[in-house]
Amino acid sequence: MVFGAVATLVALPYRSFDLDRFMVPKELALHVGAALALVLVIAGGATVARTWLDRAFAVFLTCSALSAFFAPNEWLALRALAISVSAAFTWWAARAASAHGARDLLLRGLAVVSVLGAATALAQAYGVSSDLASLSRAPGGTFGNRNFMAHLAAAGMPLLGYLALTARRPSGAFVAAAGLGINAAALVLSRTRAAWLALVCCVVVVAVALLWRRGDMWRDAAARRGLVLLALGALAGGAGAIAIPNSLDWRSDNPYLESAKGLVNYREGSGRGRLRQYANSVRLAFRHPVLGVGTGNWAVEYPGIAPPNDPSLSQETGMTANPWPSSDWMAMLSERGLPAFVAWTTLLGGLALVGLMGWARTDAPLDERLRALAGTAVVVVIAAEGAFDAVLLLATPTLVFWAAVGALLPAAPMSAASMSAASMSAAPMSAASAMGRGRRALLAVAVLVLGLAAAEHSALKIASMAAYSEGQLARAVALDPGSFRARLRYAQLMMSRTSRKRGCVEAKAAADLFPRSPDARRLASGCK
Repeated sequence: MVFGAVATLVALPYRSFDLDRFMVPKELALHVGAALALVLVIAGGATVARTWLDRAFAVFLTCSALSAFFAPNEWLALRALAISVSAAFTWWAARAASAHGARDLLLRGLAVVSVLGAATALAQAYGVSSDLASLSRAPGGTFGNRNFMAHLAAAGMPLLGYLALTARRPSGAFVAAAGLGINAAALVLSRTRAAWLALVCCVVVVAVALLWRRGDMWRDAAARRGLVLLALGALAGGAGAIAIPNSLDWRSDNPYLESAKGLVNYREGSGRGRLRQYANSVRLAFRHPVLGVGTGNWAVEYPGIAPPNDPSLSQETGMTANPWPSSDWMAMLSERGLPAFVAWTTLLGGLALVGLMGWARTDAPLDERLRALAGTAVVVVIAAEGAFDAVLLLATPTLVFWAAVGALLPAAPMSAASMSAASMSAAPMSAASAMGRGRRALLAVAVLVLGLAAAEHSALKIASMAAYSEGQLARAVALDPGSFRARLRYAQLMMSRTSRKRGCVEAKAAADLFPRSPDARRLASGCK
């Protein structure tokens, strides 16, 4: 799973696909890493008891699958659903692996991934050029977008904080604090207000929790040392980012102060645009309350409800500027429907509650309590970021988040009756303990098939991007029939030549993928 997380930092050089060249290879790594990790857990017989959180996740996945089945664009639906399924695989695998001795390795690996992601952004900010980075949303590093990088860097802060507070050796605490400084520097340079606001929420929650149940926190010399080093690391990283000249081309004389002042500005700029987008997305949800407009299909339906001057629409194409809404929460509500949204809210709220209950257990060892508090902090960061941007709709934060909460949070408390029922439950890990070797093997094969099917789809998209970049449009469409860009370009090419019949076929196929695209409709309208 750690190797899969590291692999999610990969990007591709195909500039015609300036979002997918960053997103698709990360999705491939997520699917392969999550499936292989869960298969190893099942095959090894590692188990954890099923809880009400697993039931909430199962309800969410069921609603998402039903929504995907009725979605107008099945390719987008399958892509989004695959990320959700791999998220569940990651969570279950992390919980079982952590319960059987792999927790420290997993947490250190995830923290390193967040630092490496921030380091790629810092390299870009300080003049390192690469075809694997985007210039339009710098400093995004290998994420292609400074916001995406910042979300991961912020989510890694609680992990690094936990490692520093619980390190038995000064060197371990120093390394964790240095990593936190790198993340802090990248966050400052990103000017990502959603990540900044999420960290403010995180600090408030952690501070209140520390005052509520201090226990032996302040009497532990290692924890005090770690806290001092964390503060120094954050200050050094933030101050260094501001003081050291960089190659970023900001239009403001005081860009970081300007972003700080506009932290909660909703009257103008992107804040006002988000509010308009949220209002329109809620209208979509009211029109499709049960199953939403289709898993992953927000971009397909949003142009039909938004006015022409909506800032979420591209004035050049008439379609949405981004393939996702600027909020995980709005995506879950508008795409998957109210039942899925309730299950999602229950799941994230339940994770935070379980973490706070773990911190409240003053009879537990300090390391265990700090681990629970760090898990709550990760949930708070991701939930807050997800209120203002796409976070868990993307592969890398999905893998890091679900692996982190699986490793950090204790099992949800259950009654004796629930524990008895859990031993016979059908969740993958608990099922492994109740199953014989043959049935366990079948379950492992089923998980592997699902994971590899999702990975194959991502791999074909990568091959299609390569073919498109080489001018092989027919091959690009054959490899990825769901590629709107390839189909539309191929249709235009065929119609500009003498192959009008083939061009009409591709134009209609493109219009089926995005029925509200003005370009696709215009091209298809000339075909009888």
